[in-house]
Formats: sequence, structure tokens, C-alpha cells
Amino acid sequence: MDVIFENLSIGFATAITATNILWVFIGGLLGTIMGMLPGLGPATGVAILIPITYGMNPSTALITMCAVYYGAMFGGSRASIMINTPGDASAIVSCFDGYPMTKNGEAGAALAISAIASFIGGTIGMVFLVFLTGPIAAAALKFGPAEMFSLMLFALVATITLAEGSLLKGVIAMCIGFMLSTIGIDPLTGIIRFTFGVEELQDGIDFLVVMIGVYAICEVFKNYKNLDTKYSLDSRSIGKVWVSWAQFKKCIMPMLRSSPLGFFVGVLPGMGASIATFMSYAMEKNLSKTPEKFGKGAIEGLAAPEAANNSCAAGAMVPLLTLGIPGSGTTAVMLGALMMLGVRPGPILFSQFPEIAWGVIASILIGNIILVIINLPLAIPLVQLLKIPQRIMLPLILGMGFMGTYFLNYSSFDFILVMAFALGGYIFSKLEIPLPPLVLALILGGTTEQSFRNSMSLSDGSLAIFFQKPISVTLIVLAAVSLVYSLLKRRKYAS
Repeated sequence: MDVIFENLSIGFATAITATNILWVFIGGLLGTIMGMLPGLGPATGVAILIPITYGMNPSTALITMCAVYYGAMFGGSRASIMINTPGDASAIVSCFDGYPMTKNGEAGAALAISAIASFIGGTIGMVFLVFLTGPIAAAALKFGPAEMFSLMLFALVATITLAEGSLLKGVIAMCIGFMLSTIGIDPLTGIIRFTFGVEELQDGIDFLVVMIGVYAICEVFKNYKNLDTKYSLDSRSIGKVWVSWAQFKKCIMPMLRSSPLGFFVGVLPGMGASIATFMSYAMEKNLSKTPEKFGKGAIEGLAAPEAANNSCAAGAMVPLLTLGIPGSGTTAVMLGALMMLGVRPGPILFSQFPEIAWGVIASILIGNIILVIINLPLAIPLVQLLKIPQRIMLPLILGMGFMGTYFLNYSSFDFILVMAFALGGYIFSKLEIPLPPLVLALILGGTTEQSFRNSMSLSDGSLAIFFQKPISVTLIVLAAVSLVYSLLKRRKYAS
């Protein structure tokens, strides 16, 4: 316990500097705006706003990206509540009771409880994060090449099995990601691979070029058909953005139940906040004495998924910080950005750079407090942004995406790549091929390949090395169970 408080003191010493607090505020505000705009969401928001972290030290950069992440989770419900259009997949459940509350004249209470629930969920998630990251990071330090490969295998299998849609499509996306990760100079032999004579590809494909393409620029392609969309919004009918004590009492237990659920769902690679919100909503509806009110404006039906949503975001930081494995699409974007900054999250992050690891954890609490301040008093001005027409918003996103791409390497060739990946992301969306397996395989492909080849070198080419260590065996069994369970579940639904 003393060690935890000592580490937290290191973290708060980093987080409460004037510079970091300023960037938490800026990142949280921008993230809230990105999260509430329909179709964007946290992953796209982080990808678009990555350029603002250029030139920052790693601590400030990661703290800023986390602020954007949590801000987007806070803001995602705004469009759900006001115009019945979720900002991203994790905000879909907020439509179920949030929009009916608005139609019932309770928009102010809905906006208030979503911010309060997000704060409580994020804070509870931060507490779990404090107590879990240390033991997990300490255990991960014992990982050898075999354990690392098994861990990567489990993360990839979990991602493709939990992704929506066809399992085969998830495997296809993962294979494409692996193929892209092999382009460039082989780090073990120095041989140039799969560049087809293009010199710009010798250093490989930059993670962030892919992220900006498949998330930010691709969103412009997908929303182009809605260029003239206008949302009807009467901000004068919102009223006071607050909840009564009677309304808050209804939400206390749902928030306290949904927060741990969301956190532990977030820890599992590939699960995501959308699954956590649906699970929390179903749980509260089943436990409620008046389930018939759900879907008609039950305030606890909005509070529960909002608490799970933000707690899930904290949970997704556990595998990112301790194992270097992203727990969600947004943390995958963050991992790519950090690797470009020369920081590789993982167990040694806590021993070699405790000020970065614990600074981020401490900043979560500060960020949640700032986001409540942003989302309660500024709720009415913020929802006015939903009136911005797409014909203005989409060119802004396009310009920011191109600016971020160019500033990565100052290479015009990256424009070709980012447009190619944007087109690829658009085709993926039309074919309903999930993006998370591709992104995860691209980011983890190099580490997975090196871990496998190092394991083969240590065992003289024998696969038995993966079944000689308890940790490796456990992870392989978990991957197999995840795959079998997914196949059985899909077969059951198909029949």
C-alpha cells in the first residue's frame, strides 16, 4: 500500500504541473467536441488531434491523448440525448433513455446525469487502475519471448473473435495488418522486404499514417453523402442542467454496479465500450423493479451505460500501460502515437519511466474533474456545435488529417498512403470488415514476429517452447477457448 501511495505521489507531481493541467483542459474540451459530433468518436478524435502532441515530452503527450480519449467518452452521449444520433458506437445505448428524456422535457437532467455518471465511472475506474497496474506490470517483467508471443496471440484472437460481424472477415483484417507490418527492413536480418522498389517504404509504414487514413479521412468519405444534413435542435428547451436528489438516488446503485463491470470489460483486449454499455444496460433492466420504464426515459437507464462507458476507458489503459497491448481501438491509436514518440508502453515503463506511467494514471482523476466542470456549466453552449453543418465540419477534418500526416515525416509520399488507407477503410466499412484486428495486427505485428523468431532460436525450431511455461500455456488456452466459444456462439445464432 505504501508503494502505491508513493507511486501516486510521483504521478501527481507530474500531472499537476501548469503545462499538463492546461493540456488536460484543452484535450478534454477538444475530445468532448469530437466525441459529440455524430460519426467521429474517440478513436477518430484522437487520430485527428494527434498533431497537437508533436513536440511535447512523452508525459504531456500521453496525458493530452488520454484527456482527448476521456473527453470523447464524456461527449459521446450529447448527440444521443439531444438528437438521437450517437457520437460513436459506445453512445448507442445512451439513445435508449436519453432521447426519450429529452422528449419528456428532461434534457437538462439527462445532460447532467450523463456527466455525473461519466465522472463516477471514470473515478472508480481510476481506483481499480491504481491497484491493478503495479501487480500486472511486475508479473509481465517475467515474460520471455515465448510468453510475449502467447500474449500477442491471445490479444489478436480475442480481438477477432469479439469483433462484430464474420469471424472470417476479422481474420482477413488481421492478416492484412500482419502483411503491412512486414513491409520495410527486417529488424533481425537487415533484409529489405516487400517494398517493391519504393524507397519511401524501406522504413516501413508509419502507424499514424494508417490511423489517420482509416479513421479520420475515412470518416469524411463515409459522411460525404450526408453533406447537407442539418440536425433540428432547440437548445432553449433544455432548462437547468442538473438533477434532483430523488433522480440522483435512483442512479447511485446503477452507477456503482456498472462502473466495475465496465472496467473489467475494458481490460479484456477487443471488448470495447459498446459491449460494456449494452451489458450494463441489460443488467440494470433485469435488476429494476420497473423494467417497463426502460426505453421510455428512465434516468437510471442513461446513468448505468454512461458510468460503464468511462470506467471501460480506464480499464482499456491497463493492458496498454502494463503490457503494451491496446485494449480498444482508441488505445491502439494512442499506442501508435507513443511509439512514434519513442515510448513503448509495457512493464518496463513503470520501472524506467514511473513519472510517465503514474503521471497518466494521476491525470485521469484530474481530467475527470475538469471534464465535469466543462460538461455541466458549458453543456448548453457545447450542444450548439451540433448545429454545425457537415459541409463545414468535413473539410476541417480533412485539413487536420492532411496536416497531421505531413508533419509526421514531412513526406509528400505519405499523402498517397493516407488516401490509400482511407479508401481501404471505406471499402472495409462497406464490406463490414472490422478495423480493430487490422490496426492491432499492424501495431503488434513486429513484436509478435520477433517474439516468435526469438523463441524458435532458443528452442532450435521446436514449438514445444510455447508449452513449457505456465503463463504461455495459460494464454494459449485462453486464446483457444475464446476462439471455440466464438465459433459455437456464431453457429448458435446462425441456426
